[in-house]
Amino acid sequence: MADEIYANRQRLLGMVNGFMLSQALYAFTVLGLPELIGDGRRVAADLAAGAKADPAATNRLLRALAAAGVLDEDEQGGFALTPLGDGLREHAPGSLAGWTALVGSENFWANWGGLTDSVRTGKTGWRLRLDVDAWDYRALHPDENRRFDRAMVSITGTSAGSVAEDYDFSPFGTIVDVGGGRGTLIAQVLSRNSAASGVLFDRPHVVEGAAPLLKAHGVFERCQVVGGSFFESVPEGGDAYVLKSVLHDWLDPEAVRILETVRAATQPGAVLLVVERVLEPPNHGLSGKLGDLNMLVNPGGIERAREEWDRLLAAGGFGLVEVHPTRGLFSVLEATPS
Repeated sequence: MADEIYANRQRLLGMVNGFMLSQALYAFTVLGLPELIGDGRRVAADLAAGAKADPAATNRLLRALAAAGVLDEDEQGGFALTPLGDGLREHAPGSLAGWTALVGSENFWANWGGLTDSVRTGKTGWRLRLDVDAWDYRALHPDENRRFDRAMVSITGTSAGSVAEDYDFSPFGTIVDVGGGRGTLIAQVLSRNSAASGVLFDRPHVVEGAAPLLKAHGVFERCQVVGGSFFESVPEGGDAYVLKSVLHDWLDPEAVRILETVRAATQPGAVLLVVERVLEPPNHGLSGKLGDLNMLVNPGGIERAREEWDRLLAAGGFGLVEVHPTRGLFSVLEATPS
């Protein structure tokens, strides 16, 4: 019994101290150390010089991340990225550099620091600290907006490939990606479906930055870029409408408005594809349920279980047909107009 108690306390301590590793990864990323290491092996003093950081403190950071498996430290004090740590390089496939730079940032950190008050009140950290919602704050702070947009490209990049591969998009001639950011998902879909054309739709300042990514995937000529608000209207004429990581940002009243806007543009025979987490049953799915707490403290949205998605889609004018799991975090909820 004593051994079991000890093991449980050690496991619990690891959970309690989890923030330390998160901040270490943030510091490592924003100091540019993954790029400085690259494909080679570097000593702390050289890396510190490149990052304009303190050599001794840099070594302490690196050895901690080596113990976490992010780096490999040799007997001569040289550090190399492991396959795990390679995901923090800016241009690595499925890079998490942008997401890491958001998670450790001041406002994100402060909002999570106020989780207790968010649970007490049901209000976001933005609202409690600054009496503003996340979207309005970012509209007034371009640096914060750029950090968020980069993070969305990053986190979408980790899952876009699995969505594009694991769901069959081939029946659709025109695919409209609503709230599609800078085109990470639609680029992956179109690159795998050469007969399809796409429409990327998001706020004007977001889609302004889409061209380089679409060109890099060789799909720019097949993808129309349109700016606007999904609370007002979305482009018509799609065979499939995709909403990836959009509806979870909003509580039901706003989410229903978005669905109604899409429904108004949907022609007979078209399909809605909602790409989101589906919360797992009790005692399972920690990642999704922590993501739900992030929705509470940051944008003010919510992650949903299957039955909640069913009700939400019905309220917005759609009927849930099937849920298609993917190898990533997300499922594709296929729905048709009611």
